[in-house]
Amino acid sequence: METGRQVGNLPHTTAGAVDAERNRLLNSALPRASAEYVLYWAQMNRRVAENHALAHAVDVANAAGLPLLVYEGLTCDYKAANDRIHTFVLEGVPDMAAKVRRIGAGYFFYLRTGHLSANDVLYRLAERAHSVVTDDYPTFIAVRHNASVPGRIGIPYVAVDSSCIVPMSRHEKRNYGAYTIRPKIKRELPLYLKPVGMAALKKKWRGDLLPADVAALRTEVTAAGIPALVASCDIDHAMRPSVEYRGGAVAARQRLAVFLEDRLRRYAKESSQPSKHATSNLSPYLHFGQISALEVALAVREYAEEHKLMAEEFLEELIVRRELAFNFARFAGAQVESLDVVPDWCKRTMAKHAADPRAFVYSPEQFENAATHDPLWNAAQRELLLRGTIHGYYRMYWGKKIIEWSATYEEALRTMIRLHDVYALDGRDPNTYTNILWCFGLHDRPWGERPVFGQLRYMSFDGMKRKTDVEAYIREIADLAHQRDRA
Repeated sequence: METGRQVGNLPHTTAGAVDAERNRLLNSALPRASAEYVLYWAQMNRRVAENHALAHAVDVANAAGLPLLVYEGLTCDYKAANDRIHTFVLEGVPDMAAKVRRIGAGYFFYLRTGHLSANDVLYRLAERAHSVVTDDYPTFIAVRHNASVPGRIGIPYVAVDSSCIVPMSRHEKRNYGAYTIRPKIKRELPLYLKPVGMAALKKKWRGDLLPADVAALRTEVTAAGIPALVASCDIDHAMRPSVEYRGGAVAARQRLAVFLEDRLRRYAKESSQPSKHATSNLSPYLHFGQISALEVALAVREYAEEHKLMAEEFLEELIVRRELAFNFARFAGAQVESLDVVPDWCKRTMAKHAADPRAFVYSPEQFENAATHDPLWNAAQRELLLRGTIHGYYRMYWGKKIIEWSATYEEALRTMIRLHDVYALDGRDPNTYTNILWCFGLHDRPWGERPVFGQLRYMSFDGMKRKTDVEAYIREIADLAHQRDRA
């Protein structure tokens, strides 16, 4: 777990709108006296609206009498870098740039196309900065950056939690289930379920504040130019973009509008029926911070009150379950990709059944290619291949069957993580790791003893047929594949 001193504000600043519990000062440096601007590095919260980190950066800039520069980057060397993820991120850039400039800040986007391309843009921007504000996030690239960068820049580095509605720091230890974190969240939710009050920038950005050699590194991103930019990058070009999801805050809000107007009233009864399409489909946008859980929760609450709808089931998933995942990831650290972090009863039951014979054993490549004997599992994997997501209910079944059909539990875990890393637009997320490890008993309880699973919860094809319209889902994914092949 990362450490850092909780701070309300940097030295020489005044109090701002962001709750002090959200901010962690990750070094002891003082602000640069001759600074030209404050720098906000948007690593995981790539948006303007309801962004506590951006709001804090505005407060720091105003207190220091400086303009604000927003930096956003995309490198070529993250794990399993590919066209799907690159395209989704780049699709959000034009709208982000416009909205940042609208608030009077500067915007700098850098696309690192190859391993020989400049890899020090953040540090070059920081050379003229008063301080750096960034996103507090417990997984993926941000957790590594927030450990390595603060000691190298010589100015204050503050990580701000804008991912959770109730700040992660309000939980001083790891919670072991929804039943333990739920009362804490419900008790404190009224304090935090409110819009972010971002101040107006007092000093507007001027383009001449950056030296020419640094300004020349900025990448111009337009919607029409995205395919060429992606093609120029040293990444996996075999992985095509999602057939369904387009990135950016505009697309996220369009999906939110559809959910409110058509799906919220059906969510409680039909969200576990994949063929009914009653879920929000917002997980990729939440992962990349193109929309905030806070904005979604406020919109759902307002719409439900106005139309006299029940929204508790959805808000349970969005807030309680999601923030349980962030709590787990924050305290688990690097163990989010290990079975060492599951409860002891899970370890004991897996040790007892490790040598149990498996009726089917598939290789990682067979799983990847949806080449099992199970038509429902194959359809779920094809949905991941095509859309970049799997419906949450079938994703549980997908994971359970990988356990059942892998030679070892460790191999099953590696397969699930790799498939999410490569194909999922909502992968590498606290929810991803938590939901994968749920398949191995995390945040669950012991069930009846059975082969391979021991006391781990079991899910069957017959159970899915009783509870969901399996055939409708299989047909839908087959049609989606045919449409992709004809395109």
